[in-house]
Amino acid sequence: MSLKTEPTISTSALQKIAADMSNLIDNLDTRELHFEGEELDYDVSPRDPKIQEVYIPFSAIYKTQGFKEPNVQTYLSGCPIKAQVLEVERFTSTSRVRSINLYTIELTHGEFKWQVKRKFKHFQEFHRELLTYKALIRIPIPTRRHTFRRQNVKEEPREMPSLPRSSENTIKEEQFFGRRKQLEDYLTKLLKMPMYRNYHATAEFLGISQLSFIHDLGPKGIEGMIMKRSGGHRIPGLNCCGQGRACYRWSKRWLIVKDSFLLYMKPDSGAIAFVLLVDKEFRIKVGKKETEIKYGLRIDNLSRTLILKCNSYRHARWWAGAIEEFIQKHGTNFLKEHRFGSYAAIQENTLAKWYVNARGYFEDVANAMEEAEEEIFITDWWLSPEIFLKRPVVEGNRWRLDCILKRKAQEGVRIFIMLYKEVELALGINSEYSKRTLVRLHPNIKVMRHPDHVSSSVYLWAHHEKLVIIDQSVAFVGGIDLAYGRWDDNEHRLTDVGSVKRVTTGLSLGSFTAETTESMESLSLKNKNESTKNLKSVSDMDSKLKGIGKPGKLAKFSLYRQLHRHHLHSSDSVSSIDSASNMGSIRSLQTGVGELHGETRFWHGKDYCNFVFKDWVQLDKPFADFIDRHSTPRMPWHDIASVVHGKAARDVARHFIQRWNFTKIMKSKYRSLSYPFLLPKSHMTAHELKYQVPGSVHANVQLLRSADDWSAGIKYHEESIHTAYVHVIENSKHYIYIENQFFISCADDKIVFNKIGDAIAQRILRAHRANQRYRVYVVIPLLPGFEGDISTGGGNALQAIMHFNYRTMCRGENSILGQLKTELGNQWINYISFCGLRTHAELEGQLVTELIYVHSKLLIADDNTVIIGSANINDRSMLGKRDSEMAVIVQDTERVPSVMDGEEYQAGRFAQGLRLQCFRIVLGYLSDPSEDIRDPVSDKFFKEVWVSTAARNATIYDKVFRCLPNDEVHNLIQLRDFITKPILAKEDPIRAEEELKKIRGFLVQFPFYFLSEESLLPSVGTKEAIVPMEVWT
Repeated sequence: MSLKTEPTISTSALQKIAADMSNLIDNLDTRELHFEGEELDYDVSPRDPKIQEVYIPFSAIYKTQGFKEPNVQTYLSGCPIKAQVLEVERFTSTSRVRSINLYTIELTHGEFKWQVKRKFKHFQEFHRELLTYKALIRIPIPTRRHTFRRQNVKEEPREMPSLPRSSENTIKEEQFFGRRKQLEDYLTKLLKMPMYRNYHATAEFLGISQLSFIHDLGPKGIEGMIMKRSGGHRIPGLNCCGQGRACYRWSKRWLIVKDSFLLYMKPDSGAIAFVLLVDKEFRIKVGKKETEIKYGLRIDNLSRTLILKCNSYRHARWWAGAIEEFIQKHGTNFLKEHRFGSYAAIQENTLAKWYVNARGYFEDVANAMEEAEEEIFITDWWLSPEIFLKRPVVEGNRWRLDCILKRKAQEGVRIFIMLYKEVELALGINSEYSKRTLVRLHPNIKVMRHPDHVSSSVYLWAHHEKLVIIDQSVAFVGGIDLAYGRWDDNEHRLTDVGSVKRVTTGLSLGSFTAETTESMESLSLKNKNESTKNLKSVSDMDSKLKGIGKPGKLAKFSLYRQLHRHHLHSSDSVSSIDSASNMGSIRSLQTGVGELHGETRFWHGKDYCNFVFKDWVQLDKPFADFIDRHSTPRMPWHDIASVVHGKAARDVARHFIQRWNFTKIMKSKYRSLSYPFLLPKSHMTAHELKYQVPGSVHANVQLLRSADDWSAGIKYHEESIHTAYVHVIENSKHYIYIENQFFISCADDKIVFNKIGDAIAQRILRAHRANQRYRVYVVIPLLPGFEGDISTGGGNALQAIMHFNYRTMCRGENSILGQLKTELGNQWINYISFCGLRTHAELEGQLVTELIYVHSKLLIADDNTVIIGSANINDRSMLGKRDSEMAVIVQDTERVPSVMDGEEYQAGRFAQGLRLQCFRIVLGYLSDPSEDIRDPVSDKFFKEVWVSTAARNATIYDKVFRCLPNDEVHNLIQLRDFITKPILAKEDPIRAEEELKKIRGFLVQFPFYFLSEESLLPSVGTKEAIVPMEVWT
């Protein structure tokens, strides 16, 4: 017996409708008769090439439509839905209300399995709606949606399956099995009919939507229509000021629960309207006391209190229980407190790789971007769209950042970029130009800037992370912005007046073990896909590039050649090729590209820089030089980065997504649909790597960050990087190696608060008391990276940073040496070494020197633990409430035999490989295996190699160049006297060159006494003195 509720229609009207339908179907192209599968009662054979892959791409999240739109893709193509009524719950009541039967329906669709609970009343309402739809589909109503739906129903509306008519109350308990079977058959038949299966009411009845069956979003959770209340964000200015009910808006939304987040969509447009991440503060509460409304449901996390309204208390309890159960089953890791207070769990057996200097890093970033299929996320303190990621430039603009992003956007990849919005008076990084340049490239590139200084009242702090994330599966984390001045290799060249006719010399890798070369930045130019070109100079000299590997075919078009042919090589061309001089000599170490001569460049335009000499200007003219490369050496850039895969990459993406979604809510200009909410991919699919960075090794990895309400919209700040640094230092057994841009620590709890310096001092004292060998290596820049003429004492900003660096290292009783000397006297020298990096070259016939700017944020301990990130050793980076930062701690699981403190030792493959590469570069052993540097603790290495190399190099540089900073200069009077004395490099270049041949590597001792008699804090009345002290710390 079927439930006959069809409207009565006159016979003549029915005949007309039938004739109309017959004509419509007769005129249809029979090839179009298949719509979303025929009756799906066959088994799909995976070998059948006609059946398309059962898959909805992840990119579908960006193409959601209104729920009632007729062409919405909800189901997996060619895949049946199986329905099974599992059980019946009978609810009885003492009141006159009749008892209620609640049916649990289990549905299976491909890999997805879920349950919905429905009363018989819901079946009746659903059936009536389908009958109405069946009747209406026969009538040609002149609306776009109806016409489209009629055209796409490729079948005569057939007799619908029947629904049992008898009342629930008349059924005896033993008859429930039959009722279950009837309802199961009803659903099974209905779901084989595309016309009814594809109707929006069916999707709502089954609790499914366009986002239900996307593989990378993980298992299907509970879904349904709810009423949600506005507000509840933990963001100043976004909550209603009043407490009354009139202050809130109630809206109908479709709620979707996934394994690590909840979201709701607007049913009319299909737009994702909010994403709530599961975190350690995730809580669900029910009841009027908690929600202030009858039948309310309250969901809390670190970012929001979301209030939902249900239609009964039982309904609210059911939602709460179902969400709780699903998250506990599939997302329990996100609910826990993690080590160091991090938002992310330790991810075991994760592929990771390190980079020393930007050459290998940029190349791997470019290759990974090229492999992107769905999304690219980028966030930087500074981003320069026109930088080349592969150098020397032998493929035109192919590997220029903006060109890569445009190419990928044209392929359909969605690109999301977040830039730090600087205070323009204080910084000249021109993020507005970067944003404008990038968004013009393609509509698929979306760029946000944050913070808005006035509305957020954040003037002092910056977004400082440097992240590139590919398809949420590969994530680059470290200290290297995709910006000018960063690209460098192991040679740290000072000059770039010309560059390439390239004469390739044999690579001498010396004693590089397989595991070291595997994870080090690539020394060979990978020419598998690169085409080499003939570059003609103005004098038409045919300088052929001989790369390593087979020469490829000639490129179709050379912009260089066209510019030269028409004498148009102006400074705003793709690269300003300066042919005036051929005299630049290069410090000849082994290089991956051979020795360089002639007319090609590594650093084009603004990329050739020396920011202590002169800060960047006119960034909107990227290929115009702003310092004279014929008279001023560039400042080399020493930096460290890493890449992680799988679940760890998902964790990096989750941080980016949290910040993106927060910024979208925070800034009204980003609330439009053109800036979508981002969704995190499920950890359950993280092992399915489509691309893997070559040279990666397995290790245990955890993501760390500095984040707060202003930067990520979270209730409590996170300082897991600081906690991890202190923990690793305190628990190190043999040595720690630090490279950092700043060294501001040693807490006095008034001006400086981070505990890293104190942890170092206490660990050394512990070793001394236990009579153990223990070493601390600290490598920092010889001068802070602020514009200022050091020969006159430097600028106020430069001096302020110098003050706090010295206060941490050696000046005052709070300093590390101050704490050590009270107990060790001069024995501190056996435990800790402070160094900088310096190099020299010949420029236009003149000997020149410059410090190498150490921008790294690196800690290595005991050859088994590494922290790499964007966080400096200062309060800005470490305290969490100030700059936003991201770092990764890597702990080795793969071991290699080594030596530690004279004894056999099982070192970690990742940590030891990185430490050896850093030592080889700074000590000058890249191509010379003569010195065994495996044991970083032995007296032989620490005193006879490390300390003596640093001291000898420093002495030679002082003798040849009279370098600044210098230990001879204690005050400004001595400084004025010091700079007037003759310099050997100018007085006797031949003798100076002889002296410089004794230099080994780049390492020099850090001068402790430079301007030690001066107060380096900003003077009263200067603009730097007006700024709060926290800016410098």
